[in-house]
Amino acid sequence: MRITRRNMLRGTAGLGASLAFGRVWAATEMDLGDLRITTLSDGHLQLPESFLIGDLPRDEARAILDAAGVAAGGYEPPCNVTLLRSGEDVVLFDAGAGPGFMDSTGRLPDALAALDLSPEDVTHVVFTHGHPDHLWGAIDDFDEPLFANARHLMGRVERDYWIDPETTETIGAERQSFAAGAARRIELLRDMLETFEEGDEVLPGVLARASFGHTPGHMSFEIGGGRALIAGDAIGNAHLAFARPDWPMPADQDPELAARTRLALLQELAERGVPLIGFHLPDGGVGRVEKGDKGYSFVPEV
Repeated sequence: MRITRRNMLRGTAGLGASLAFGRVWAATEMDLGDLRITTLSDGHLQLPESFLIGDLPRDEARAILDAAGVAAGGYEPPCNVTLLRSGEDVVLFDAGAGPGFMDSTGRLPDALAALDLSPEDVTHVVFTHGHPDHLWGAIDDFDEPLFANARHLMGRVERDYWIDPETTETIGAERQSFAAGAARRIELLRDMLETFEEGDEVLPGVLARASFGHTPGHMSFEIGGGRALIAGDAIGNAHLAFARPDWPMPADQDPELAARTRLALLQELAERGVPLIGFHLPDGGVGRVEKGDKGYSFVPEV
């Protein structure tokens, strides 16, 4: 297995310009022989500190965040969309946030272009869950599927939760827009969206694993017979979630269940030494889990 991090320039040129200019995109790549995984940035979220700490013990939480270099007052986690290429398959795990969520997100099409890929080249979009930064990017500005040639796949439990009319009434005021947005986009995908169950091999070499708690039907994915794990938001950050995985995190819809899921995943990943790919983890989201005296730590691979 070889893991690298490289920069890619998406260049443009004006009339008469002698030099190209553009944005540099960082990509972390993992070569698994017959499979190649690349994490691409969809940008980053802009969140208040309360999104991290909530009702947690503030002094202890703040000490962990200070040690991790997270400044007080706000939080800007990265959004890492995973691209898997295997034979003719070009697979995205999650679709990013698209144009309608935050100004700091929605960069996935440019990141794909830096790899000389277009949305039309994508053959599959596999969702970990239905939150805005994972689902909303599947629909473009014109309410059309962005990845027009792709099969779209979501866990049945997760799909059913978001299309249930009662979800908007029960999810809580702070997440009502999430529910309405998810239901709308799932409806726009219509017959393009397929469902799967926990334990299904959704694609060759891609095994769905239930990791419920962050959302009711959140899924993670074992890649290549367990050679890597795409965890989505089951492990949602590289500081509090590792140092105190037993804490009920305010970002999770079912904090108690999510804590049990997170603790089990961290223990397994530390024991097996399997690379972890996390949507909101730093350095492209690729690293390993190490067990410490009191908790765990995230060690980036590059």
